[in-house]
Amino acid sequence: MPNYNEKYLEGLRLFNDEEFFDSHDVLEELWQETAGEEKKFYQGLIQIAISLFHFGNGNLGGAKKLYGTSRKYLDSYRPTYLGLDVDKLLTAHAACFAELLASTEAYPSHIELRDELIPKIELPLAPAGGEGAGG
Repeated sequence: MPNYNEKYLEGLRLFNDEEFFDSHDVLEELWQETAGEEKKFYQGLIQIAISLFHFGNGNLGGAKKLYGTSRKYLDSYRPTYLGLDVDKLLTAHAACFAELLASTEAYPSHIELRDELIPKIELPLAPAGGEGAGG
């Protein structure tokens, strides 16, 4: 496996275990230690994790807000970055949030995070050309 940062891998593992707040914490540590183009990438991942945390806890306003900002951070890292299929993640994130985003109610009470739609992140064994390998 490429030399990905251990905190990056741990943050993604926690994300896949649906430990979104813990994933946020680990990725935030990495974000604080990072300079350069990777910083906004990590910020986007942090915001996806917290958008799912809020969605799962019924804070739908916070979930919608972070949905939008996470996409602004991650769009420029498409299609892949640091071994992560950003396109696939954003597509799965959009599918997960589709019902919430389509709602016109100010405080929808019937919308819940659906387990089968929660995105998962897969890291390939080797990064594609032109990507950073982390530190």
